[in-house]
Amino acid sequence: MLKNTILLASFLLCITFVSRAQHINPLQQGKRTSIRGLSVVDDSVAWVSGSRGTIAITTNGGKTWAWQQVKGFEKADFRGVEAFSDKEAVIMSSGTPALILKTTDGGASWQEKYRNTDTTYFLDAIGFDSPKHGLVLGDPIKNKFLLLETNDGGETWHPFKNQPDAIPGEAAFAASGTCLRVAKGEIHIVTGGTVARHLTTEKPYKKWFIHNLPIAQGQSSKGAFSISIEYNWIVVGGNYSKDKITDSVSCTFDSSIKAQFKLSDKGPAGFQSCVEAISDNIYLSTGTPGSNFSTDGGRNWAKIDNTSYNVCRKAKKGKLVLLAGDGGKIGVLTP
Repeated sequence: MLKNTILLASFLLCITFVSRAQHINPLQQGKRTSIRGLSVVDDSVAWVSGSRGTIAITTNGGKTWAWQQVKGFEKADFRGVEAFSDKEAVIMSSGTPALILKTTDGGASWQEKYRNTDTTYFLDAIGFDSPKHGLVLGDPIKNKFLLLETNDGGETWHPFKNQPDAIPGEAAFAASGTCLRVAKGEIHIVTGGTVARHLTTEKPYKKWFIHNLPIAQGQSSKGAFSISIEYNWIVVGGNYSKDKITDSVSCTFDSSIKAQFKLSDKGPAGFQSCVEAISDNIYLSTGTPGSNFSTDGGRNWAKIDNTSYNVCRKAKKGKLVLLAGDGGKIGVLTP
């Protein structure tokens, strides 16, 4: 027993040491917007989107940013963005009306591609698995999660052919745009509210597979807020109304015979709204109490920063990792 205790202590000390080698340096702040949308294209290009119709783009790895309020949409809350280059991006607005816009000229002009004034529509997240195919997730309507699909790069949108069932009181969280992940023909959704669940399907999208999550649940402020599906399935969340509580805020998928999610041995320091894979077994998570780092596939976490961020994303092609949050705050992860 003593030997096992010493080994565990040594292991946790190693994780803490590696994690503390990581730093988050501020790049931008002081803007009147809450940023929840973030898309990092490569080591140079990234886009953010947020409240008050605000969009920003960098083409030099975050050193400088070009900010704008999208004309005619100054009251929109753009909680999701998917960017493909320094010219092309799609943004999604939560609230009423539900909106999807697209630019092909670096934000000089925007075209409205979807609008719905029905107040039951609340869009939570956007995700693409190719430049042509993407999905937008919305809260349930008549006990079915809303899913919109595009097959032409966001030019047109239509209802997904197999909308997953929702339990009464279940919803998705538009906190970081990562309660939905789409990759290699797979769709992953994590939920909260009365229950916390993981819903997944793959081509040809005929059946949804359900996993119950050991994440905080049972109230509208509790649940799974984000999932990372690269390397392994890692889920984070908790209770955003009591964000310092550390119980049941992170879990990992056990692909053994039981094939279920298991709570992390040592979770992040409080509520987390986003988790992102950095490399094999290495993950970053962030939330209002600060950011955390795992070097063992999400089983153990160490806090690396106290600053409140809403979202963290790694470059699709490259190593750049950015974070963004309220007050126009943008940070970069550095070793």
